[in-house]
Amino acid sequence: MKKVTLHISGNVQRVGYRAKVISIANVLGIKGFIQNLPDGKVKIIAQGEQSELDKLIQAINISNSLINVTNIEQEYSTYSGDYEGFNKVVGDGETDERLDNAIDLFKKLITVTEDGFSDLGDKVDQNKIEITSEIHSLRVDFNTLFDTRISKIEYELTEIKDKVMVLESSTSYNLTDKQKT
Repeated sequence: MKKVTLHISGNVQRVGYRAKVISIANVLGIKGFIQNLPDGKVKIIAQGEQSELDKLIQAINISNSLINVTNIEQEYSTYSGDYEGFNKVVGDGETDERLDNAIDLFKKLITVTEDGFSDLGDKVDQNKIEITSEIHSLRVDFNTLFDTRISKIEYELTEIKDKVMVLESSTSYNLTDKQKT
């Protein structure tokens, strides 16, 4: 069994790095702790089998869109068996960074809710007026178009009736004329 003290440099604070390391350490059965340092680094004390410590060091060398480890300083010492699990040490005035992030998001949600929904009733009323006005306008347009079309159809029917009457009277005249001869 070995003990290693690690100092990790890079973008490793306020990005969820400690939570990731805790998860990795627990899977590997590593005992110890992790804490943020005032200089922006993260300190890890880890105890376990050498092979598991090697896996830990390899796994915590993370580089993604949030976390970017640039250096891992290692210092081995004698195994002490002081730790029962792997925990996060939180300094004075420090809260869990995810809790801080959640609080910030919650504050934004409250602001959006208060600012965004407070005048929602006015917006709904305004939209109701606009929709009602638009429906009324469409109804008037439809009625005007419908009345115009009906008038045109009535006019065309009248013309057709007149032509039919002329044809009937012409045919009737011709028939009467032919019967005389």
